[in-house]
Amino acid sequence: MQRLASSRRLLQAALAPAPARAKSSLSAAAVAAPAPENGAALPKMPGFDYTPPPYDGPRAEEIFRKRAEFLSPSLFHFYDRPLNIVDGKMQYLFDEDGRRYLDAFGGIATVCCGHCHPDVVEAIVNQAKRIQHSTVLYLNHAIADFAEALASKMPGDLKVVFFTNSGTEANELALMIARLYTGCNDIISLRNGYHGNAAGTMGATAQSNWKFNVVQTGVHHALNPDPYRGAFGSDGEKYARDVQEIIEFGTTGRVAGFISEAIQGVGGIVELAPGYLPAAYDIVRKAGGLCIADEVQAGVARTGSHFWGFEGHGVIPDIVTMAKGIGNGIPIGAVVTTPEIAQVLTRRSYFNTFGGNPVSTAGGHAVLKVLEKEKLQENAFVVGSYLKEQLNKLKEKHDIIGDVRGKGFLLGAELVTDREKKTPAKAEISHVMNHMKNMGVLVGKGGFYGNVFRITPPLCFTKEDSDFFIDVMDIALSKL
Repeated sequence: MQRLASSRRLLQAALAPAPARAKSSLSAAAVAAPAPENGAALPKMPGFDYTPPPYDGPRAEEIFRKRAEFLSPSLFHFYDRPLNIVDGKMQYLFDEDGRRYLDAFGGIATVCCGHCHPDVVEAIVNQAKRIQHSTVLYLNHAIADFAEALASKMPGDLKVVFFTNSGTEANELALMIARLYTGCNDIISLRNGYHGNAAGTMGATAQSNWKFNVVQTGVHHALNPDPYRGAFGSDGEKYARDVQEIIEFGTTGRVAGFISEAIQGVGGIVELAPGYLPAAYDIVRKAGGLCIADEVQAGVARTGSHFWGFEGHGVIPDIVTMAKGIGNGIPIGAVVTTPEIAQVLTRRSYFNTFGGNPVSTAGGHAVLKVLEKEKLQENAFVVGSYLKEQLNKLKEKHDIIGDVRGKGFLLGAELVTDREKKTPAKAEISHVMNHMKNMGVLVGKGGFYGNVFRITPPLCFTKEDSDFFIDVMDIALSKL
């Protein structure tokens, strides 16, 4: 009863009663964005030739009530009035009233080809009609075909694939492989990094926001090579000295491995200082460790300049982990390593019931084909570079923008109330997000202080979408 009462209070705070509405027969163009605030003219959302089918399901208020009562109380939501998203097509999402929103978050850097891309949907449906699940104890071409396609995207001898269900699972497996292969236990990760929320990955994660008070051993957190907030600015080699000191003073002198993102996603789209990864990799390998690249957010063409984020740093890891973009929303993750390192899992029985599921791998293979066919990596580079330029122009206009960073469609804009002190604008970013939502743009936020816009749209995002996004953000920032 106490939980139910709490749920009702949440409802009252988040969802004020709305008047009954007749079912809308308006086209998507007619409901492209919410009504102008205070009667002011709003930027015009780019045209889009798609109208979602009528929605006659439960309204947001009812869904929120069920969510509060029956789902984990740890779940949170964006916006003062939570959105009920019922339809998606390419770079756009639609709510229960058929209203269209420009999606600049991509399901947390997950949707790469676009929502409900027809080629991906067709591959999933065709496979589901034939067989949904068989286990890897039997042969099926879907898992082998996708593994071969992923391996073809990898440099060096990285060609053996283990499929999982998520990025957390992939990183857990990668850490275990490194420990087994080296015979050491110590892992080095970066402060501000995020690698998952299971036992091992929570240890590698270095933000108190995401760490519970459970046993987390064998992980050392090195200085974060953050060009904006870090002690050494953009001097990557100076930060790398901390890795050497951790090995010398915090371990036996030998380590299992080093794990890092090329661009920290949850941490606020933090680009690692130039020269850091080559120096850190060299130090770790001299101590007998393996280098693990967490490509869950930076991988799969999102940075534009390269298919994998680590390639932008001129390094080749020993193990690569991935998820999110490789499935375009399908729950799938993967670990890719060399044939030699992969042998360690033959010492015992390693098995994953759903890893390599035919439906997931058929969909994942379709994603790679779409990325190639539609040249989405090139689009991420060209349009992403343009969008970053426009964000920097906004920075010149609005003092609250302290930093603009990232590559391709993995971009961040950090809000601060004082540029010199870099005071996080935690409350202000929520106000801006609500204003942007009301004008038809959805965007994420992150960073340790929750003050960084995470701009991670589907890779089909256009220049016109970018202009609309910038115009809306400009107006929203002007309202502060």
